[in-house]
Amino acid sequence: LVSFFCSGKVPERVLQKEIFNKIRKMSNWIYGGTGTLLSRRSALSVNSMKRKRRKMAAEEETHNLQIEFEWILHEEVHAVLKQLHTILVECARRFPVPLYDNEGKKQDKFVLTVPQDQLKCVVTLTGDAITHADISFKIQRQQQSHQNQRTSINQDSPWKLQQVQDAANHLQQAINHIDNVDENYTFKTSDEVLHVLGNILGALQRGRTSLVIPKKKSIDELMKSRNMKSLSPNLPEDLAISFYLQSHKLIFAVYQLTNIQGTMKFDSYQGECSVPWLNDVLVLFTVSLQLCQQLKDKISVFSQYKDFTVGSRSVSALSY
Repeated sequence: LVSFFCSGKVPERVLQKEIFNKIRKMSNWIYGGTGTLLSRRSALSVNSMKRKRRKMAAEEETHNLQIEFEWILHEEVHAVLKQLHTILVECARRFPVPLYDNEGKKQDKFVLTVPQDQLKCVVTLTGDAITHADISFKIQRQQQSHQNQRTSINQDSPWKLQQVQDAANHLQQAINHIDNVDENYTFKTSDEVLHVLGNILGALQRGRTSLVIPKKKSIDELMKSRNMKSLSPNLPEDLAISFYLQSHKLIFAVYQLTNIQGTMKFDSYQGECSVPWLNDVLVLFTVSLQLCQQLKDKISVFSQYKDFTVGSRSVSALSY
C-alpha cells in the first residue's frame, strides 16, 4: 500500500491523510480504542487478583482452623475428659455394688403389684441380687377358677440381676479409659482423640443398654434358668417367673404355659416399680454420652484435614 502511495499516482495530501488514518486505527486497536487487547489484559489482571485473594482467604482460614485445632487438643479435650470423669465417678457412687471406691452394697425394699391382687411381690434388693422376696399370684387353670400360687426367695439363695453387674463393669471400663490418659499429655492428631473417645463411648453405650434393654430369653430358657432354683417352694412345671430391669423400673413377670389342642402357648402378666438409683444412673449415663459425643463431633470436623498435627512428642497418650 505504501508503495502504491509512493508511486506518485496519489497526491501527497491524500497520502498523508491515509497514512495518518492507518496509524490512528492501529493505535486504537493496540491501546484500547476498540477495547480489544486492553480489555483482555484487564480481565486477566482482575482474575489473577481474585485468585490471589481467594488463596489468601483460604490460607487465613486454614491458619485459624489450625490454631483452633491445637487449642482443642491442648485444652478442651483434657477439660472434657476431666468433666466426664467427675460425672462417671458420681454415677459409680449411685450403683448399689462396690464400684470405684463407693460404699458397697446397698439395700432397698420394693412392692410390686397389679390391680385386683392378681400379683403381689415384696422384694429386698441388695446390690445386684434379690436377697428376699414374698411372691403371690393368681393363675387360671382349665375348667377351674383362679388358683393362688405362692413362693419365696431367701438370702441363702438370692436371685441374681446380672444387668446391674454388667452395667457396673462397663462403667468401670469407661472410667479406666479416662484414667489411662495422662493429664499432661499433648494430643498430636485428631485420630488419637477419636480413638480414646470411641473407647469411652462404646463402654458407656453398652452400660446404658444393659439397664434399658434386657436380654430376651425364651420361655424354655426362663424355666431352666439357674435363678428358678432360688424359689422355695419350686413352681409347677408350667410356670416361670422373671425379674429384670427396664429403664428405671424393676419388673416382675409371671409366665404360664398352656396346651391348646396340641399347641403350646403362654400367657404373661407383670408388676413393676420405680427404682430411684436406677433413674439417677441413667441420667448420668445420658449426660456423659452427650458430652462425649459433642466432643467427638467437634474433633471429627478436623479429621478431614489430614495435615493438621501438633509438634511430635515421644510420650504415648495411652498407657496400655
